[in-house]
Amino acid sequence: MEFKYLTLSDFELRDKRVLLRLDVNSPIEPGTNRILDDTRIVAAKPTLAALTNSKVVILSHQSRPGKEDFISLEQHAALLQKACTQHVKFIDDVMGSAARAAIQEVKKGEILVLENVRFCSEEILEDDGQKLTKTNLVSRLSPLFNVYVNDAFATAHRSQASLVSFPYLLPSAAGKLMETELAALKRLLTEPENPSTYILGGAKVEDKVPVIENILSIGRATHVLVGGNVGKIFLKATGVKFSEDDETWLAKNSDQVTKALDILRRHKDRVVMPTDFGTSSDNHRRDVNVNKLNQAGVGLDIGTETIDNFTRIIQRSKTIVASGPMGVFEQNGFEVGTKKLLEAMAETNAFVVIGGGHLAGYAGILHIGEKFSHVSTAGGAMLSLLAGEELPAITSLEESAKLYGKNC
Repeated sequence: MEFKYLTLSDFELRDKRVLLRLDVNSPIEPGTNRILDDTRIVAAKPTLAALTNSKVVILSHQSRPGKEDFISLEQHAALLQKACTQHVKFIDDVMGSAARAAIQEVKKGEILVLENVRFCSEEILEDDGQKLTKTNLVSRLSPLFNVYVNDAFATAHRSQASLVSFPYLLPSAAGKLMETELAALKRLLTEPENPSTYILGGAKVEDKVPVIENILSIGRATHVLVGGNVGKIFLKATGVKFSEDDETWLAKNSDQVTKALDILRRHKDRVVMPTDFGTSSDNHRRDVNVNKLNQAGVGLDIGTETIDNFTRIIQRSKTIVASGPMGVFEQNGFEVGTKKLLEAMAETNAFVVIGGGHLAGYAGILHIGEKFSHVSTAGGAMLSLLAGEELPAITSLEESAKLYGKNC
């Protein structure tokens, strides 16, 4: 697979005002709102270093509306200051008059971080990139810049205004991280060794279930191991009964359960589900068999039996792709499944790629990230690419190359 976008080396960016889309979305400690891991922020260093002679304005996001970790980017800006040599400023505005005035005042060698772009309701919309050029976000900001740079590979599978529309109005390039990610994942697209195991967990079931279907349909995975909320969706499809709280959540995601059931009808032997979960009982962890979960609390982690089973499959694999934690690893006592599987992957001789902000971040906390073949900043985008899907943000960069070439 070859991509035909332009890169930073294709432009002379000295003294140019550059709109840089990053993905600094990070794990947040509940209660304190403190950033737990700065992996995605540090990953921006090569691109920031390449823009030291430019006037840089950063557009990014943290979480999404309705989530507990949907917070300001002020803390992220402070950490970005540690990742670059430029002076970093923050403004709690995205496209208002204050933001636009601050953008025009940015000097060469300075960086301005705008507020969380998802504070703008328009950014939640997903549509064609050309259509979204009509949004206030794009129409107000695009005239202020010479070049747009997208280094947000982790959100490249989204078709939101800040990711797909600016390239239709500005000469555009992929950032250093975007280049690195795509080069590393090319091996998985062209020459994966079997047995190939995908390990998928986390909370975003709406992202993972369709990807599992695609991966299995094109024969990319020998096994798919499911944990976290993804595991619950597949177990529910087999008729497993959960605790009252889990059942309430599952009812709200009944469409995903239906999709999981369809996947199991066609690929049951290749989907490996948990056989037990770690639940909370009197503030202590208790492992419960899946057949007795309706008598227990919420499943917060995969259980010991599941960990052992998943580990045996990992040890036999030659290619491993993992995205999403196995449970609520931020909660004491329920990090075990995620930790044990990461350690098992780190000890294999397989080609191992892990992705997703939370999983990659936790690998960093455990100080084992360097033991993997590649640690991707992306979860959904990485999986979508490996499943053969088009990444809208990459497509828009390719379109910009056709429209503007290297002229800026």
